[in-house]
Amino acid sequence: MSFNVDLVRKDFPILSEQVYGKPLVYLDNGATSQKPRCVIEKMAAVYERTNANVHRGVHLLSQQATDMMEDARRTVQAFLNAESHREIIFTKGTTESINLVANSFCQEFCKDGDEIIVSCLEHHSNIVPWQIQGSLRGINLRVIPINENGELDLDELKKLINHRTKLISIAHVSNVLGTINPIEEIIKLAHSHDVPVLIDAAQSVPHLAIDVQKLDCDFLVFSAHKVYGPNGIGVLYGKEKWLERMPPYQGGGEMIGHVSFQGTTFNDLPFKFEAGTPDYVGIIAFATALDYINNIGLAKIGEYETELLTYATEKLMQIDGMRIYGASAHKSSVISFLVGNIHHYDMGMLLDKMGIAVRTGHHCAQPLMETLGIEGTVRASFAFYNTKEEIEILTEGIKKVSVMFS
Repeated sequence: MSFNVDLVRKDFPILSEQVYGKPLVYLDNGATSQKPRCVIEKMAAVYERTNANVHRGVHLLSQQATDMMEDARRTVQAFLNAESHREIIFTKGTTESINLVANSFCQEFCKDGDEIIVSCLEHHSNIVPWQIQGSLRGINLRVIPINENGELDLDELKKLINHRTKLISIAHVSNVLGTINPIEEIIKLAHSHDVPVLIDAAQSVPHLAIDVQKLDCDFLVFSAHKVYGPNGIGVLYGKEKWLERMPPYQGGGEMIGHVSFQGTTFNDLPFKFEAGTPDYVGIIAFATALDYINNIGLAKIGEYETELLTYATEKLMQIDGMRIYGASAHKSSVISFLVGNIHHYDMGMLLDKMGIAVRTGHHCAQPLMETLGIEGTVRASFAFYNTKEEIEILTEGIKKVSVMFS
């Protein structure tokens, strides 16, 4: 079956909305994706018919909610091809997943003078947690530089790895440049030095099929809201051999085995890392989002989004003064740009008045902006429900703004 974007768009109620009397052109998918009707309806259905706290009740509703949540965990397991459902930890999002690993991994495995390697491309969520651990434990952060195309310099990475390297934490896809990093090569290199690897897949999971066993990554994190699921749900995949040895990140209900004032024992995986009442409604609806994606097929989605990226790049480069940041041969559906001397905020505000939603600013990647020598960009990020017609509207909108500043 060929990909039909018109049929897909009918599944997303918000796409029929208007902004300032103009049809909504939503091009901020890198920040959050819109939700299909089936996800919205699933959340309503759970609240209406099956709402009860999970893992704790003997009554029917609790058992039903528990079964649905644990089925969702197995859906995520299958989506990533993880070896066991015990390796799937639910969190609030990518940020909490990275903080969990940074806290627990460093507590168990790192000491003063040890090093964590990240890249110049990272989101603040994959920088600040490691800096916090640095201040607590004396850990040093080492940074992989990029070349002029926005690609990682792997020769420099080879020089950075040494006997003090405890972990490499790297984005799969840059949220600013769209660069698809060669994580397979990085993982093999790291493992040749017995160094584990964490993959920040927040920007790749919506666009690329991921097989954690094939990749052989040690940890992988992402957020549901970027892959057409609810907000406030995240995933941490971790190999059992690491998760078993890492201490809990938070204490409270569910993560315990036995509690007394003399001491506490902890629950088995995955519950050891899931303190408190989870957002089981969101988790259940997240599985619905993954089923929706699987039904369409990530291969078809990726192929169509690449077509959009190519078309948008060609259209935008025809605009006078256009500068696109990120020219990697391997790129996801993100375009960050500036036009002439127009401030990114001005461009974004004026496009908004035309019904076009884009992102402006440093995109939580200030070190990268410093490397590029700019304060921020305008970012258009595409999803499989976007169209070439919307790209044409964006192009014409940018031209109109350019005329205002000429």
